[in-house]
Amino acid sequence: MRNRFMVILLLAFLALGRATGQQFQISSVYETIVNLFLFDPDPNKGLSVFLSSRIPMGGIAESMGTAYTAVCLDASFLESNPAGSAVLPNTELALYHNNWIADTRIEGIVYTSRFGSLGLGIGGKWLYLPFTEYDHMGLRVTTGYYSEMLAIANASWHLIPGYYFYGIVIGANVKLAYRSVPDYGDENGVLIEGSGADQSALAVMLDAGFLTRFDLFKFYSSREQNFSVGLSLSNLGLPSLGEPMPSEITMGLAWSPLRPLLFSFDITQPFNLVDLTQSEDLYFGFGYSMQLTDFWDLQAGLLFKGGPRFTLGSSIAVNPLVLVVNYTLDLTTLPAPLNRLSLELRFDMGDSGRRDIMQQVDNLYILGLEAYASGDIEQAIAFWQEALDLNPYFDPAREGIDMANATLDLQRRVQDRNLDN
Repeated sequence: MRNRFMVILLLAFLALGRATGQQFQISSVYETIVNLFLFDPDPNKGLSVFLSSRIPMGGIAESMGTAYTAVCLDASFLESNPAGSAVLPNTELALYHNNWIADTRIEGIVYTSRFGSLGLGIGGKWLYLPFTEYDHMGLRVTTGYYSEMLAIANASWHLIPGYYFYGIVIGANVKLAYRSVPDYGDENGVLIEGSGADQSALAVMLDAGFLTRFDLFKFYSSREQNFSVGLSLSNLGLPSLGEPMPSEITMGLAWSPLRPLLFSFDITQPFNLVDLTQSEDLYFGFGYSMQLTDFWDLQAGLLFKGGPRFTLGSSIAVNPLVLVVNYTLDLTTLPAPLNRLSLELRFDMGDSGRRDIMQQVDNLYILGLEAYASGDIEQAIAFWQEALDLNPYFDPAREGIDMANATLDLQRRVQDRNLDN
């Protein structure tokens, strides 16, 4: 047994390291991960413009490997599925900061609110990195920032919601994107006035989203449906300076088998509207979230996009603030470790009284049941009608009214027959 263990241990070291003369070198953890998940590069990667629209601002959506199309639990929904604003429990204001690659930074802001079945949101994102050009003598020619700015307006609508049937949610985003390029020099190091403006670009893009939920393999008791299906079309628009938008279609699933656990899966197909044959490869995302306490959640994600992107995040709530911190190890572009952090600071600004209304509806429904059980049918109907006035989609109250009316009708028929006799 001991010899077998030593052989296994030696093979493990040989798999992780390499011998060079008398020196034995062990590969880094990052190199091992790269070798484990190495894929052929996508020949069509990077052919579209405004790629910042695909970079997550941060938040829970990034923590869960961007597999968020069917989740839509907070303001992170904006770039994942525009249908999300009509189902968020609270009005939210979220601020984002993401340290991307090298000196690249991404700042973001999202505000979203609900008005009955209507959800509205606005957001913005700014990617920027410093640009400095030197001539062949090492003298600085110009300096500035390359940046991409994205403004987003969102609206969504929850159609035919009910107590038993969740209904369907549809939504749309309108995006205004602008790329700013600083002036640069010619081959002799002379600054070309207006050269950056020639490369700058403006574009309009559209997103569309769909969401529904139902119960499936649910091992706990709750009114909330535990299985979600989402669909999102992103970045539809005309070419800018002859280059296509980063358009893609995503289908997502989310499943909560137990109350504190949530699993998600997204499958995305990019498509090039200028030339479909130059569309990028299909890619996948997996997400996981676990609620440890009322104020502390953990998330993790894995994105396969020509290589792996691992994410780990944590959200801590101190009402009304929620802090989300993400760590990302990104190997989707280069076989080298790209570590970064992102932060989200979210303000939960209340639910506009929806929770109190729900509690009133529940109390009125129970009062109706008590009145019905005691034989006061008219009073039961009054309670249930009041519940429906507060929430027209509360099906148990409507069923109670139908049952009570049927009982009153039966009582009248019995009384009429007794009078006839």
